[in-house]
Amino acid sequence: MFFRRKKSRVDIAREAFKDGNLELHKKAHEEKYIKEEPHKTEQGKYIGSAVYGASDGIVTTFAVVAGVVGAQLDPKIVLILGFANLFADGFSMAIGDYLSEKSERDYIESERQRELWEVEHFPDAERKEIEEIYKRKGIKGEKLNILVDIITSDKNLWVDTMMKEELGLMSDEDTSPLKSAVVTFLSFVIAGFMPLIAYVFASFVPFFVKHSFLSASIITSFTLFLVGALRQFITDVKWYLGGLEMLLVGGLSATVAFLIGYVLRTIFGIVV
Repeated sequence: MFFRRKKSRVDIAREAFKDGNLELHKKAHEEKYIKEEPHKTEQGKYIGSAVYGASDGIVTTFAVVAGVVGAQLDPKIVLILGFANLFADGFSMAIGDYLSEKSERDYIESERQRELWEVEHFPDAERKEIEEIYKRKGIKGEKLNILVDIITSDKNLWVDTMMKEELGLMSDEDTSPLKSAVVTFLSFVIAGFMPLIAYVFASFVPFFVKHSFLSASIITSFTLFLVGALRQFITDVKWYLGGLEMLLVGGLSATVAFLIGYVLRTIFGIVV
C-alpha cells in the first residue's frame, strides 16, 4: 500500500475477501477487533472533501493556464485569470459543499423528529410498521415478536430503525458542514495553486521564465497523480490507478482548454 494508515477491521475483511484469504478473514473477526468501537479520526472525517476539493482545484486552474497559453496571450493574464478562478471557484465550491451537507442534515433531522412524534403519538401503528419491515425480511412467528419487542423497548433504537429501514436515511453527527466547507476551500486553493507556481516565481527562477508552461505542466502532472492516488482513502481504488485516472482527466481537460484558446485566437485574430 502506497499510503500507510492503521487498518480497521473492515479494511482487513476487504483485503481478505479480495485475496480469498480465509486466515486473514478469521483475523478480522477476532473478538478484539469486533469489540473495537468503530470511529472516524478527525482527519478521516473530511478526507473526501479534501480530495475532491483538490481534484477540482488543480484541474480547473490548469485548464485556465492551458487556455491562456493556447490563445498565446500575455503570461501575466495567466496569473489574473488563474487567481480569479482559484478563489472564486474555491469559494463557490465551499459554499455549495456547506449548503449541500447542511440541507441534507436538516432534512434528516426533520424526518427524525417526525418519526419521533409518530412513535410518541401512534405507537401501535409504528410498531406495526416495524413488524411489516421485518416480515418482508423473512422473520416470522415468535422470533419476530421478540425482535419487535426489543426494538420498540428503546425509543432511540425504534426511531433509528425506522429512519434506516423505512426511509433509508442515516445521519452522521460526527461531521460539521462548516469544517467540511473549510477543508474543501483550502484543498481547492492549495492544489489549484500548483499550476501557477511557475508563473508566480518566474521573476526569480530563470528556468521558469523560458519554460513557464512546461514547468507548470510538470508540477501539475505530479500533483494530479498525487491527488488521484489519495483517492485510495475514499474509493478503495489502487493508488496507481487512481493517480493515472486523475492524470488522464486533468490532461484531457487542459487539452480541450488549450485547443479552445487556440481556435478562438485564430477565429477572432486576438493580438496581445
